[in-house]
Amino acid sequence: MEKVRLLVVDDDPPIADLVATVARYEGWDAVTANTGEDALRLAGEFHPDIVVLDLMLPGVDGFGVLDRLRRSGTMVPVVFLTARDGVADRVAGLTRGGDDYLVKPFAVEELMARLRTVLRRSAGPDYRRSVLRVGDLSMDEDTHEVRHGERTLTLTPTEYEVLRFLMRKSPAVMTKAQILDHVWEYGFGGRSNVVELVVSRLRRKLDDAGDTGAPLIRTVRGFGYVIRQAGESGT
Repeated sequence: MEKVRLLVVDDDPPIADLVATVARYEGWDAVTANTGEDALRLAGEFHPDIVVLDLMLPGVDGFGVLDRLRRSGTMVPVVFLTARDGVADRVAGLTRGGDDYLVKPFAVEELMARLRTVLRRSAGPDYRRSVLRVGDLSMDEDTHEVRHGERTLTLTPTEYEVLRFLMRKSPAVMTKAQILDHVWEYGFGGRSNVVELVVSRLRRKLDDAGDTGAPLIRTVRGFGYVIRQAGESGT
């Protein structure tokens, strides 16, 4: 599937880099700009599918960037991300051709959710959702539906996050510590057995009853866990 191309425009480089990094982790292609002039140049070179745009930029401000994009005939979706929280600014951003408006401070998860919603709305029924696949296992990251062959699996939130992490990293081997850090995001006192318990539950749900073949989630002794389709090397 072709990657979503995201242009992030913010005069605060750490914020721009944070949004771009999270987008790349989601499988998108992301570039950043810190001025309005750079944003307009990159819009012509990179041809983004969607733009995150700050209002307070040196030189050409966010409204100016949007106006120039629209005058050039570019209808790329634009989501404003700004500290300006006045009603007049919100109305101006949306009436001048913006697609959404999010005020700082913000949660990056909410921003990504809004970007996906705007993409679906702007592209219509042909928008291709973010679907992870390993063999006959698929995970729709928008609907959270997980299918193994013809079966739809019911997973707890923790099981879902562990499986998503392994699928995103496939065919790399992930250690218990890496899984703990990513899924739980806080110290678990070295209790790596919690990972073993979740993986054990996932295996029971993933593998067909009576299946004598290799499990989808495999243990690599001395290292950790990996999810690979049949035929790939592993233990």
